[in-house]
Amino acid sequence: MPLATIAELLVRAEQLQHISDTPRLDVEILLCRVLDCQRSYLFTWPEHRVDGDQAARFESLLARRLAGEPVAYITGEQPFWTLVLKVSPATLIPRPETELLVETALARLPESGVRCLDLGTGTGAIALALGFERPRWSLVAVDSEPAAVGLARGNARRLGIANVDIRGSDWFAQVEGVFDVIISNPPYVAEGDVHLRQGDLRFEPVSALVAEDGGLGDLEHIIGVGREYLSAGGLLMLEHGADQGDALQRRFHARGYTGVETLKDLAGLDRVTLGYRPG
Repeated sequence: MPLATIAELLVRAEQLQHISDTPRLDVEILLCRVLDCQRSYLFTWPEHRVDGDQAARFESLLARRLAGEPVAYITGEQPFWTLVLKVSPATLIPRPETELLVETALARLPESGVRCLDLGTGTGAIALALGFERPRWSLVAVDSEPAAVGLARGNARRLGIANVDIRGSDWFAQVEGVFDVIISNPPYVAEGDVHLRQGDLRFEPVSALVAEDGGLGDLEHIIGVGREYLSAGGLLMLEHGADQGDALQRRFHARGYTGVETLKDLAGLDRVTLGYRPG
């Protein structure tokens, strides 16, 4: 049987159309993983014939994607901001909309002398992106899951980002001192939400997705307790669901925050609500 070309294997993207919004990209990433090449190679050498062992590995990875497994878990990595992070099923997969937290923090805070707390850090995505962009910041990133803490520390070491202190903590339990900014992408999906049975979410840890009180429980906890860990004039920024902006604004106001506003992501959906501790 003749060896398949790159172009012929890329056509397999048609099989993913019913489970992926980006079937062609998915297949390109999987094929690059097998061939150990950049995506540009696929376009430059479409007639290159893939040897039997490589083709078999590609078919194995494609079968996992056809079963619904996220590409990031298959490859073990995910781009975020300007970084490439190692990921595992112990953590959420970093998503582009979360970059709004990073973008906003960089725009609103000084380039040096900032103390930042990242709650529920997972892969370390937010804290490491900020630490990379702002080497003169001091950052603390916490997570209650030991596997997530280990993964985030590994990402920090591999990327050479030394100004992020990653530690285990159930929200504020092991946190000391005050911060100029507190940032979090906490669980905000309601228990029983239909989306939990769809797409990539089926494979991601429920503990990092679901919160009590219709998805607002952890957000409300951070708003309430977080004020005590903010310096005067300190900024709290929270990612949340597209239908939770108004509810979050009411909770921020009830706790006495000022300058409260909700920011939209690139899709035009409410995504981040923020406010300042008076002072």
